[in-house]
Amino acid sequence: MSDLPTPESLVLTSRAEVATERPARYAKQLVSHMGHKVPVEEIENGHRITFNRDGNFNGYGDVLVFASERGEQLVLLAHADDDERLSRVEGVLGRHLEKFGERDGLKVVFER
Repeated sequence: MSDLPTPESLVLTSRAEVATERPARYAKQLVSHMGHKVPVEEIENGHRITFNRDGNFNGYGDVLVFASERGEQLVLLAHADDDERLSRVEGVLGRHLEKFGERDGLKVVFER
């Protein structure tokens, strides 16, 4: 993965803060599922998913769990170098998480 750009070098980032009482569970489920298809690595407060399937790099998705005054929170960050790739990363992260959290009514809305 060393030949890929760093997330900090990518010009676009978006963020989704997902309300849930079980952020760690959903983070683990999302990362485990995606890890069967694309590289995943542990980072501070969570995991980074590298959207590089079949050599087609689209960007990174960070799946983070934070403690706040309101309790724990699941935060998704999408990093990419253009709008199309950012939309693709957001879509994959959002669709999968909403599917996993359908019973709990999870909604993922990214803000740029």
